[in-house]
Amino acid sequence: MWLFALFLAVPLIEIALFIQIGGWIGLFPTLGVVVLTAILGTFLVRSQGAQALNGLRGAMADLRDPTDALAHGAMILFSGALLLTPGFFTDAVGFALLIPGVRQAIIRRVRARITVAEFEYNTTRAAPHGAHPGRNDVIDGDFEDVTPRPRGDGKPSGWTQH
Repeated sequence: MWLFALFLAVPLIEIALFIQIGGWIGLFPTLGVVVLTAILGTFLVRSQGAQALNGLRGAMADLRDPTDALAHGAMILFSGALLLTPGFFTDAVGFALLIPGVRQAIIRRVRARITVAEFEYNTTRAAPHGAHPGRNDVIDGDFEDVTPRPRGDGKPSGWTQH
């Protein structure tokens, strides 16, 4: 029910803000602000997304828990979607999610409600395709000779090369 309310409330808020701000500054400045926030938001999301990706790589390389880096990356991605959506309310929420302190506060609140039962990271390297770690490459098997035999009249068939 709350999701329905959100999908109903956000467009209504955006329409009201467009009417109010458009009345104060005019149509073309309003459209210019919307385009400018989309361009600025794209630049900021790109730079912060690269930082989040580097943090994720560092966590994986150091065998640390990557959940913080993943959460920051997810919120930056969501922020980018909000900033590309035309509107003032979505832009305000999108820019707020680009502030690391806001993201960290959200992570703390979510973390208080979630319990991680187990976190495991496999440090063994993957074996080459078809090989099994800890085993040698000897394959035991039976075979049967399938060399073609001449036909009963002593002439080879047309399917064999002689």
